Amino acid sequence: MALRGRRNRTRTTDAPPAADATPTTDREDDGHREDDSHRGDDGHRGHAGRLGAYAGRLGASAGRLGTPTEAVRRRLREGGPGPGPVLLALAVTWIVFQALDENFLSPRNLSVLSVDIVGTGMIAVGIVFVLLIGEIDLAVGSLAGLAGAVFASLNVHLGMPEWLAVLVAVLCGTAAGAVHGFSFARIGVPAFVVTLAGLLVWNGVMLYLLGPDSSVNFSEDGLVATLTSRYFDSAVAGYGLAALCTAAYLLVSLHDHGRRAAAGMPGRSTGEIWARTALLALVSFSVVHVLGRFEGLPLALLIFLAVIVASDLLLRRTPYGRQVLALGGGVEPARRSGVDVARVRISVFMVSGTLAAVGGLFIASRLTSASQISGSGVLLINAIAAAVIGGTSLFGGRGSTWSALLGVLIIQSIGSGMALLGVQPPVQFMITGGVLFTAVVLDSLTRRSAESRGRV
Repeated sequence: MALRGRRNRTRTTDAPPAADATPTTDREDDGHREDDSHRGDDGHRGHAGRLGAYAGRLGASAGRLGTPTEAVRRRLREGGPGPGPVLLALAVTWIVFQALDENFLSPRNLSVLSVDIVGTGMIAVGIVFVLLIGEIDLAVGSLAGLAGAVFASLNVHLGMPEWLAVLVAVLCGTAAGAVHGFSFARIGVPAFVVTLAGLLVWNGVMLYLLGPDSSVNFSEDGLVATLTSRYFDSAVAGYGLAALCTAAYLLVSLHDHGRRAAAGMPGRSTGEIWARTALLALVSFSVVHVLGRFEGLPLALLIFLAVIVASDLLLRRTPYGRQVLALGGGVEPARRSGVDVARVRISVFMVSGTLAAVGGLFIASRLTSASQISGSGVLLINAIAAAVIGGTSLFGGRGSTWSALLGVLIIQSIGSGMALLGVQPPVQFMITGGVLFTAVVLDSLTRRSAESRGRV
């Protein structure tokens, strides 16, 4: 998000400029500028002519920027390649594993994959918030394990109702995130150090709660277990939901297009909007069709997508989201523009801790038990890798919550394909590490390119 300071004032003359003329600027104070109010009708007509010329040029610019080709070029110039490379990598991954094992793209395997991505994906969404301000949270894996341990201890050992145990577990993640954020924003402890300490502390608390057995089993028919075992097998409901989501996207996009056109701002063309809508419809109906051939739409996947959409709207369409992106563009410019830096930093770590706890409950639901596996270092690495591989910059200011979905799809697809082929875990780690390294290199090159153009 670019922060704009005070604009230079524009001096006008009585004669309207030509269509290709550009306005000249000076730095005179408002008191020294000419006042058009004494010019009479000729001055008003000249002023209207100039506004018409400027509006015409803005409309032409909007038309040029609205084409798909120009949209891609604009993304590259602004320092981001967009989701294209990630989608291409995902397509190549699926094609390769399908060629090696025909069961990879079977409805059963894709259904299992759609549920397996949720736990890690939830944590990755929280990581995206932290990365957007240019920081890192190393405690999310331990917080995920702690949430599962808190829930199991309260529900199984103390007999607390499941819904209340879930609420307490999630609030524990929120409180831990607040501690991290306060230590970083108010006391000045580097985020890397405070979250590394949190990784050790919360992991120790998790092991203490789990006891000598290092695991606690809970009911397979309870609320938490239902999160990953519930499916909606109604075709009418599935296709209806896909149609509703597609229609909502189209209406919102056309509404935004109308507002931008009325304001003379560049934006997507109607052709691009319809193309995106058609692609969304194709993907949505294909997902419903494929998953419906096994058990139906998983509840876990629907909750995950709802969280992604809600967090994306929060970042792109609210003042808070704009403050987060502004902080990623630079602390001092954000502060001078009125952003409460400390408050935003604390809130971002609270979001990360909360989603880490939610992700931990989904992982525990998949296992129907709380164990130290949920708080392992592999979970932390996969969550951070998912956010970065999906397109969120490690340097802050660029990314979206959808990158968490794309990144975790790539990571879990690699894991699923390797499992079908019988490849040992060490090889999976090496491949995942290679993909992460490639994503970081591309991120660094993209930032360097943006810096060379003066956009960072």
